[in-house]
Amino acid sequence: MATALLQNFRFQLPELHAPEVLPSGIAAFDRAFDGIPRGVVTDLYGPASSGRTSLAFAFMAQATAREEFCVLVDASDVFDPESAAKAGVALERLLWIRCRGNTEHALQATDLVLQAGGFGVVVMDLGDVAPETARRISLASWYRLRRAIEHTPTALVVVERSPLARPSAALAVEFTHSRIAWTGAPGCSLLLRGMEFHAERRKPLRPAAANFETPALR
Repeated sequence: MATALLQNFRFQLPELHAPEVLPSGIAAFDRAFDGIPRGVVTDLYGPASSGRTSLAFAFMAQATAREEFCVLVDASDVFDPESAAKAGVALERLLWIRCRGNTEHALQATDLVLQAGGFGVVVMDLGDVAPETARRISLASWYRLRRAIEHTPTALVVVERSPLARPSAALAVEFTHSRIAWTGAPGCSLLLRGMEFHAERRKPLRPAAANFETPALR
């Protein structure tokens, strides 16, 4: 009897679908890391002028070019709309949330935006938050954001100095400043061409790295 019943059942594990990956807008980064995934947390971290914000701008530019709406949760009110526009971000498709240095408000705003849905990309910029303040963010807060983003078409990107979001992130990339690129004759007249950066994947633990250059904004 039991054997006959078992023969009528099909035991099948649920299918695990890889998240959709979006192009970042920087070819070298996409070749190394495939892009930035939807439905998970991506942690971009490194010191100031390391390329983390340049990548976030490029990613938002790609999303707004696809006519998706983006959100920038600006914890420290450091966002420069003119620089973003020069990087290709369509400002009419960008919701800018200013938090005036209040990290708790930044977390709450990000959570509310994710719960509301309808956005292709959400960037939470904690890059100018003091390290001692950023370290007060609890693991529970990061895991709450991870649960809020799961199974949604939104990509959540966290920009910060140190990898505080890494425990809840599916992709964590460390950025370092490589060198300043100049054009012209040394000792005569030099023009800033751009800056070169190095990005290295820290999570998942599969070796991947990229060097890329961003042009000077004029």
